[in-house]
Amino acid sequence: MRVINAPHPFDMKLGEISVFLAGSIEMGKAELWQDKMINQFSDVENVVFLNPRRPDWDNSWLCTKDSPPFREQVEWEQDGLLGVADTVFFYFSPGTVSPISLLELGECLLAHVYLKVPRKLIVVCPEGYSRKGNVDITTERWNLPVYESLNAGIIALKKLCLE
Repeated sequence: MRVINAPHPFDMKLGEISVFLAGSIEMGKAELWQDKMINQFSDVENVVFLNPRRPDWDNSWLCTKDSPPFREQVEWEQDGLLGVADTVFFYFSPGTVSPISLLELGECLLAHVYLKVPRKLIVVCPEGYSRKGNVDITTERWNLPVYESLNAGIIALKKLCLE
């Protein structure tokens, strides 16, 4: 198992399964669920996690298209979500809003359904996530299961990676 954090290059190796960790990152509200995911896969050799949570993030950066570090972050995420990842794992953390994660879920669903991008999606949306109804209705429309806990999503991802 390997981890590539934003904004490092995607240096994929033959035979690796790439998993983009999409979902709640709201500083101070979202749990560090990416760490839990990564720890659960320490014994799985062929998985590489693409983790947008970057240790050097600076909250003083402007979130505008003209801000170089912000643009770098968003473009890294878009490239990982829509170009590199074999699987996108969404986790909508209770107590968060995560509007960008909702946008990304929509992008991935549209790319999968309309553009026929061969990407697997795993969605975890527990009770307590502020827009759970939106996630449930949207995923139901596209016949995509929603897992109710992080542990259930981890089990589904492990099964997928070990097939």
